[in-house]
Amino acid sequence: MDSAKENMTLPSHVLANGDTSLDSGHARLVELGYKQELKRDLSVIANFSLSFSILSVLTGVTTLYNTGLNYGGTVSFVYGWLLASAFTMLVALSMAEICSSYPTSGGLYYWSAKLAGPEWAPFASWITGWFNIVGQWAGTTSVDFSLAQLIQVIILLSTGGKNGGGYMASKYVVIAIHGGILILHGIINSLPISVISFLGQLGAIWNALGVFVLMILIPSVATERASAKFVFTHFNAANGDGIHSRPYIFLLGLLMSQYTLAGYDASAHMTEETKGADRNGAKGIISSVGISIIVGWGYILGITFAVTDIPYLLSENNDAGGYAIAQMFYLAFQRRYGNGIGGIICLAIVAVAIFFCGMGLVTSNSRMAYAFSRDGAMPLSSLWHKVNKQEVPVYAVWLSVFISFCMALTSLVSMVAFQAMVSISVIVLYIAYGLPIFFRVTLAQKRFVPGPFNLGSYGVIVGWIAVLWVVTISILFSLPVSYPVTIETLNYTPIALGCLLILVISHWIMSGRHWFKGPITNVKN
Repeated sequence: MDSAKENMTLPSHVLANGDTSLDSGHARLVELGYKQELKRDLSVIANFSLSFSILSVLTGVTTLYNTGLNYGGTVSFVYGWLLASAFTMLVALSMAEICSSYPTSGGLYYWSAKLAGPEWAPFASWITGWFNIVGQWAGTTSVDFSLAQLIQVIILLSTGGKNGGGYMASKYVVIAIHGGILILHGIINSLPISVISFLGQLGAIWNALGVFVLMILIPSVATERASAKFVFTHFNAANGDGIHSRPYIFLLGLLMSQYTLAGYDASAHMTEETKGADRNGAKGIISSVGISIIVGWGYILGITFAVTDIPYLLSENNDAGGYAIAQMFYLAFQRRYGNGIGGIICLAIVAVAIFFCGMGLVTSNSRMAYAFSRDGAMPLSSLWHKVNKQEVPVYAVWLSVFISFCMALTSLVSMVAFQAMVSISVIVLYIAYGLPIFFRVTLAQKRFVPGPFNLGSYGVIVGWIAVLWVVTISILFSLPVSYPVTIETLNYTPIALGCLLILVISHWIMSGRHWFKGPITNVKN
């Protein structure tokens, strides 16, 4: 037997400390029972960049700034961000520890199978996988639709604003823009991984520089600025939604922060294309979350110093049609220079960041679909896990594009129902994050074998706190956001979540349990 074949059976830590003829992540993948089919060409920087672009502070904060402003205002921004960040980092640490032990594209659903044990592995893998991929599709839908809405606002302001008779696109035009964005993302993700890697790193740089520029430029240009006392102590309880409890309002405002701090499982899904993935996958998760927390707080503080009139920013009668950040940027330049062109350019900076975010999400979606179908869990699995000559799962890419577009069609029926997409993308994703962590601290507590990155004796307690946080936000973002509750004001998130749970479990009972046995190895001993 030659040395290469011998190395394929060695644990990754042996290779890392001794023979380096085989990449440690590659060796661990083979040890777990999978062939190397995707091109392993990503560095730790590239892996980090993809998750950082998906976390995209400019995307999450800008998209849901209205929510934070409406529920708690500046206090919700400043302290809600810190609260959500602290618990999110604990979730990320627990995920990084598991990722280091199981660096596969399947990520979360593979982890659940291994950690739940032989008896529960198929069901644990099934429910985690479906929640993960649906959460990712919903996330892509909400991000790209948000970009379409922002483009519509940029067009509106560029043509004179709402009060100047500017062009207000119909819902059909917005959905068409959304479809065009998805097609561009599909084309980009059909290119070799080296191109995606370059664009992912460019996206990370754009996000970091964009945050730095906007957090300094906007308050500097604004002729009227908020005081430090206002930024750090003002609580907006006048939400107009019939909610008067301040703690309840503050908790609802957390959605902005938690929505931003989601999607970092991309580092796990890209591990089969990352060098030294048993170490670098974990580094990608932790560093992307940690750096996003820091730059995110800076961005929030910077632009919030330009907030002086919350009711006006939220009013649908302003020039941006109620899009708070757009109105804030536009007004800052208009008051200083007599026109809002500078504000429109700032919005364009945000739009490019959101584009990179959506691109990275399609990359992550496709790798999850590739891995899940490789194990036979999806209809037409043999198609979705095929790779092209560039070693890219191109069919999985276009599947993700198609489903994300179909999800957005709900906006044509009801924007209230569509808004639930934002909440469910957070809840479903975090449930998928929480399940393998739960199995790690319960069923696998004594038999979990950590990888190069591990939390040592703190792993269990960190894991339990992470699980409790997932439970907390799952309940929190399912609560009513307006009283009295009517068909128009109903939070559809728990209904959508319940329907998903019924579909996944029903499919399991009627079909999946008879043939799905969990992750299937494709390396013969």
